Formats: sequence, C-alpha cells, structure tokens
Amino acid sequence: MKGMKKTTKDHLITFGLVIAVYIIVQLLITTGHMSSLMQGLLVPVCTYSIVAIGLNLCVGYLGELSIGHAGFMCVGAFSGGLISKLLSETVTNGILLFVIALAAGTLMAALFGFLIGIPVLRLRGDYLAIVTLAFGEIIKNIINVLYIGKDGRGFHFSLSTPVELEEDGLWLINGAKGIAKISRLSSFTIGVILILICLFVVYNLVNSRSGRAIMAIRDNRISAESVGINITKYKLMAFTISAAIAGAGGVLYAHNLSTVTATPANFGYNMSIMILVFVVLGGIGSFRGSIIAAAIMTLLPELLRGLYDYRMLIYSIVLIVMMLFNWSPKIKDWREAHSLKGRLGKKTAKEAE
Repeated sequence: MKGMKKTTKDHLITFGLVIAVYIIVQLLITTGHMSSLMQGLLVPVCTYSIVAIGLNLCVGYLGELSIGHAGFMCVGAFSGGLISKLLSETVTNGILLFVIALAAGTLMAALFGFLIGIPVLRLRGDYLAIVTLAFGEIIKNIINVLYIGKDGRGFHFSLSTPVELEEDGLWLINGAKGIAKISRLSSFTIGVILILICLFVVYNLVNSRSGRAIMAIRDNRISAESVGINITKYKLMAFTISAAIAGAGGVLYAHNLSTVTATPANFGYNMSIMILVFVVLGGIGSFRGSIIAAAIMTLLPELLRGLYDYRMLIYSIVLIVMMLFNWSPKIKDWREAHSLKGRLGKKTAKEAE
C-alpha cells in the first residue's frame, strides 16, 4: 500500500471498516451476545447511514444546505412500498422483489430531486434550506391525502376523498394510514450491501472530473463559471444523486416495517434535522464519519436505557463532545499538527533508507 494514493487508501479503510463491523455483528448474533432489541436497530442504522451519505454529498461536496432529505426518503419509501405490494403476488422471489422496489424507489426519488432541484438550486444559503424544508413537508402532506386503490375496474387515484372500491379491491396507499402489509424484505446484510454500493457511487463521483467540478463550484462559484464549468448541470447532478441515495434509504426503511405511514416522526422536519446532525457530527465531507455518527447516535440511547433519567443527559454530553472534537479550532489544529508530524516522520524515515 506504499505506492497507493492517500484518497484510495482512505476509501479502502472505509470499505474495510464497514465489512469488519458487519462480520463482528454477525459473530455477536450467532453467539447470542446481541439482544433482540439491538438487532432490531441494525436496519435503521443502515438506513440512516445511507441517507446521511446522500446528504453529505449535497452539504459537504456541493456546499448547499438541504433540510428536505426526509422528503426524498419518503418518496423512496412509498414508491418502493407501492411497487412491492403491487408485485408481491406476481414476483415470489423476495430478493428480486426488493431489487425491483429499490430501483423504483431510487429512480422516483431521483426524479423528484431533479424536478425540485431546478427551481431550488437557484437559491443559496438559508433561502435554499428553507425551501427544501418546505418541499419535504409538501411531499409528506401530499402522501397523507393520497389514495391509490386497485380492483376489477382498474386503478383508482384520489386526493383527500377515498374512492369506493369493489369487494375484491385493494388499497395500495390509503391516505394517512399509508401502505399496509408490506413484505418485510430488509435485513442487516442487505443494508450493509446498500451502504457499500452508495459508498462506491459517491467515491467514484467525487474523484471523477464531475466531482472536481462540483467541488470547484462549492469553493468558488464565480471562478468555476469563469473557466467554463456548467454550474446548473453539476449542481443538479449532485443534488439528484443525493436525493436518489436518500430514496434508496427510504426503500430499506419501508421494507423493515409491516406498515409505513408519512408521519412527522418518520419523514418530517425532525428526521431531516437528525440526518443533518449525523452529517455535521461525523464531519462535513467525510462519508465514513457520517456512518460512524449515524451508528453511534442511533444505538447510544438504547445502550444507555438502563440509566433511566440520566440516559438523555449522557446522550447530550456525547453529542457536545463529538461536536467539539470535530469542530473546535484548537483540537483541529492539534489533529493537523500530529498528522503533519506523522507524515514528516515517514518521509524522513524513507529518505534515511
């Protein structure tokens, strides 16, 4: 690994870390050292990690603050759940059914990201954050009044007022009740595979010519435009891919539940803020950090459940410590100094040889 680029080495470390954690968790499950409660949190950890990776692409590399990724997650969840329920009797293979649902949810979220990105990405800063938040809430509220049914007469679509179905009819999306009786196809293994695929996609993007153009826009929009970079094209590309990844996380989330509903707790403002917290805590621009932060902050409340009244206090302290470690100027200077010292030491040793 001596002749390997630093970025390549860093990417391999991230892939290796995810695979190593997967192996350790499987060993704990096999030997019975992991409780059923903790096992139930493994798929949500994967879901939040995937959505955090998508949001970090938008915030860390594009440099645009979005607070509407819960909306894209919602689109992915309901599109994937709808296709899954519609094809459940036709496609009997669970893996194939999940792949079809995943493709549908990801593409639909990408489409919404593209359509929303056209007007939204004209804005910047706080204005962009507020508008993306509004779009996320609009998506959630529309799904809450959307009714899609199927019977002998075909498909029926309605907003606000449910349609009368025949006796053999089936509600695919039933307004605020959401989608019921979804096949539980998600698993920790599938979640880890999706994380690896998302990492592969974003790493290839940020290290490509397009990725360098996206980062140039982030660093200095005017300079990027002056050298001929198509600002609209690359901003839309990054935002659409970011939304698609969030949609993939939504499909994984929906297929871990028997019923998925568009409630504020699932796909509302708080969910978007929580994902943003994972990105900020893990380090903006660090996909590995986003995964670690999502895992720690999801599992920590359950790990501390035995402490009762002090549980949330410790959770808050850990949150503050992680923030200070990542963003305190003195600690950042100390880390950079030690990193530089290590690199100089390696260079001196190499020259001595």
